[in-house]
Amino acid sequence: MNSITNFWNYFQQNNFVFLFLNEVSQEEIKQHFYNLKEVLNLYNKDLDLIIKNKKIDAELIITAHGNPYLFKEVELLVLYAPKIKRWKITAFIQPETDLTKYENGTDKPFKFYGINLKVSDINFVLLGDPDKPLAFGIRVFLKNYIIYKENPKLKEAVYILIEHLIGEKSFANDLKFIDINQLNQIDENHLKLHHLKLYLDNDD
Repeated sequence: MNSITNFWNYFQQNNFVFLFLNEVSQEEIKQHFYNLKEVLNLYNKDLDLIIKNKKIDAELIITAHGNPYLFKEVELLVLYAPKIKRWKITAFIQPETDLTKYENGTDKPFKFYGINLKVSDINFVLLGDPDKPLAFGIRVFLKNYIIYKENPKLKEAVYILIEHLIGEKSFANDLKFIDINQLNQIDENHLKLHHLKLYLDNDD
């Protein structure tokens, strides 16, 4: 319990730095993030955190990056979160709710280790495993798969995108496998990736 208390005490004492990220130098921000992560690692070295800043307030997300074995650890840490003015403390990456930018094709590319992926350009098909009736997967089609297929970070980039679209718990519980392939032409079975959550929810 001490490691939980230490984490929240540290965050309370330094929350203003993270609230006003635009007003702090990059060097200072890096140091503060490093220190906060170090304190989190004392509780569990496999957990991570994400900070989202808005105009007036901000959100701290504690994540296990889809590892179901760590979900209880995330829930326990967030359970003991103090109330901090202008902060929302959230357990797990939540599903994206505003899909307008993807529908309009105005979303910005997700950049990750030299990989550029635009959600609105990505399609998928639903896959089943005949040997495992409850195993539900997808095949993701990228326009630029040929360019990135040798990049060892491609799978991780696609996983992060999907996790942020459908939410961390759905990513861990509803998808058993993900294939990645080249998009050659769109056919009637292809669905838009940003609609994946809708199909997963309907499948329940």
